[in-house]
Amino acid sequence: MKQGYFELIENTKLAEGMYRMRLKGDVSGITAPGQFINIKLDDHFLRRPISVCNVEAGAGDAVGVVTIIYKVLGQGTEEMTQLETGTKLDILTGLGNGYDAERSGDRPLLVGGGAGIPPLYLLARQLISSGIKPTIILGYNKSEEIYYVEEFKALGCDVIVTTVDGSQGQQGFVTDAFKDLQEKGITFTYFYACGPTSMLKAVYRDVYMRGGTDGEMSFEERMGCGFGACMGCSVLVRPGGYKRICKEGPVLKVEEIHW
Repeated sequence: MKQGYFELIENTKLAEGMYRMRLKGDVSGITAPGQFINIKLDDHFLRRPISVCNVEAGAGDAVGVVTIIYKVLGQGTEEMTQLETGTKLDILTGLGNGYDAERSGDRPLLVGGGAGIPPLYLLARQLISSGIKPTIILGYNKSEEIYYVEEFKALGCDVIVTTVDGSQGQQGFVTDAFKDLQEKGITFTYFYACGPTSMLKAVYRDVYMRGGTDGEMSFEERMGCGFGACMGCSVLVRPGGYKRICKEGPVLKVEEIHW
């Protein structure tokens, strides 16, 4: 974990309720896709934990740019939408464990839903740079909420879009798209997932239990401190004991998840 001040260089609306923020500062603490940063906001006691979408290291030193995509869920994130370029923010970086890209095999599947999509971008970029082309299923409720599809395509990913209401892409859930791939005889060596708990449970059931594919899941959990001190985000894991989502997570291997 590293603490530093970052300069806001972009704060743009991408889709309904979704914003992209780019911040310039010391990015050396960010070492794996799936990690998050923790942003201090004026007049708020708790920081706002946001997953890292992308990181661009500077040449010759630690200064670079970190990209986050956040969803407006309350007063804090609503205030974030009003922050102007040039604003300096106190940020903790390098939090959480991140995904293990070395476990991917040669045909990985990435599954993201809603606000859980951003951390998969840096993972996909890392896989592509290693010569591995992932398939990614992106799930949204409706077309107005769709974002970052073209960015994943630009990386070179095979992209499948699902919407619950059928307004764009395939109608249904991410697991419906996975079942269609199964019926076509398409298999995967490993999967990575991030999204709401209901989506992760469905992925666990259909991709892991029925599909027989090992993987990792990143969990969205309410946090207090965000760096392992308060124990407020602890969850029960297999074969016994607890892990802190902010410290030993947010990524858990699928075999240790205890629903």
